[in-house]
Amino acid sequence: MHSGQTGTSRGWQSADRIGAIASFLCAIHCALLPFVLAALPLVGLEFLADHRFERGFVAFACVLAVIALVRGFRRHQQPLPLLLAIPGLLLLISGVTWAEGGLTLVHSALVTSGGLLLAAAHFVNLRRDRRVQVHVHGPQCAH
Repeated sequence: MHSGQTGTSRGWQSADRIGAIASFLCAIHCALLPFVLAALPLVGLEFLADHRFERGFVAFACVLAVIALVRGFRRHQQPLPLLLAIPGLLLLISGVTWAEGGLTLVHSALVTSGGLLLAAAHFVNLRRDRRVQVHVHGPQCAH
């Protein structure tokens, strides 16, 4: 096992899993919202179309992503999750700020793309973190 691994790494993996699920759900929500907008009140889910709900969800996803991905980078030193997350965060934030009042299609495209990139960043971060955890020190290991 890699030295310094504790039970807290499992907690950070859980944060990545939650972040990946939240980002993926956000992407699905934003992709489908224009098509199901009229049906939401019929099933009691009109709050899903509220911009405050969306902004709160995006804020949660962004904060969780930054914390989990920076923490993951410190462990595995692989930049790919951050390189996926940065444009994802920018697209999400753009979608819920300046594109929110504009065309629904532009808003949905930005937030859906951002959510998918953020979910991908979390999945890659989880894979990189697992590789660090199963690292076994042998005679050739420099660690």
